[in-house]
Amino acid sequence: MNRHANTQWTITSLILVVLSSVVFTGLASAQFPTAQMGEIVPRDVRETYEKGLRFLATTQTEDGTWQGGHGGPGVTGMAVMAFLASGEDPNFGIYSGNIRRGLRSMLRSQDPSTGIFGGNMGHTSMYNHGFAMLAVAEAYGAVDDSDLWSGGQVTGTHPMKLGQSLELAVRGAVTSQKKNKFGGWRYGPDATDADTSVSGAVMVGLLAARNAGIEVPDEAIDRGVAYFKSMTSDSGQVAYSGIGGYDDSIPRISIGSLVYAISRRKDIPQFQATLAALTERLEQSSNSYLRYGQYYQAQALFQGDVDAWEKWNEQLIRELKADQQDDGSFTGSLGKPVDSAMALLAMALNFRFLPIYER
Repeated sequence: MNRHANTQWTITSLILVVLSSVVFTGLASAQFPTAQMGEIVPRDVRETYEKGLRFLATTQTEDGTWQGGHGGPGVTGMAVMAFLASGEDPNFGIYSGNIRRGLRSMLRSQDPSTGIFGGNMGHTSMYNHGFAMLAVAEAYGAVDDSDLWSGGQVTGTHPMKLGQSLELAVRGAVTSQKKNKFGGWRYGPDATDADTSVSGAVMVGLLAARNAGIEVPDEAIDRGVAYFKSMTSDSGQVAYSGIGGYDDSIPRISIGSLVYAISRRKDIPQFQATLAALTERLEQSSNSYLRYGQYYQAQALFQGDVDAWEKWNEQLIRELKADQQDDGSFTGSLGKPVDSAMALLAMALNFRFLPIYER
């Protein structure tokens, strides 16, 4: 090899090293679209997703929330995650303002004493807490704290940072669980009974916080997994609560399977049973909780069986494209903001930017 060729090889190698460093530093907890599958994101996904984001962006209020149907920091968190999952730069991209307003709204809603997002919101309190905690975990490390409160409403001398909020949220969830004899969660932070729907929201939030580097006690995860095991039948059906039986609820089966997968319990029979129950029901709808079911089923299948997810995902894309309203929204039983955010997040597995969507 001549001197010129040597020089070219050295420069090329240096560029590759620099690029690798930039990618690792800037996206330590994320991935480029299609990084795992090596495929181009389908055009229908990109167009449907962008149309949905425009709906969320134009309907967000000045205080960072969304109105219509169910509301609260959990709804705001789901919408924020939809923006984060698109791959746009969360600090300088076209939706960075929407992300910051949403995060500020969630942090302002957090009780500084208990750590619970939204305070006392009745039967949605711990739902809101779980989804808001998940959103803050996904934003932590991606959104620049130094710019978070720029131009925003500051309530106090020292606005809370994302890391502080996340640590406080984890403490609130763990404190709530310690009061619960089942090891799960119910509607309010002081509840003594539990159900798998609320418990799934909080467990995924805790696991996302752990993935983000926040300390989460092993005991809390173990107790949560034990609760789900106690609610899972040999056939993979997942019961709702102590007063409910087993049925073919796609959302609950998906929640159970997802909790087992991301808590790294794929070796237990309950995970295999729930995954089998899902793959046997790829054509089955979630009925009255359609978007809620799609949101969880997408993640559970992706974490458990990529081939099954790919087959189901093709069907999902067709359905969501057909179901999308002219204004970019999606309808369902939970209100346009919730149903739209959940529909987009079900589709967001095609991008795989959110750390919780990594396998």
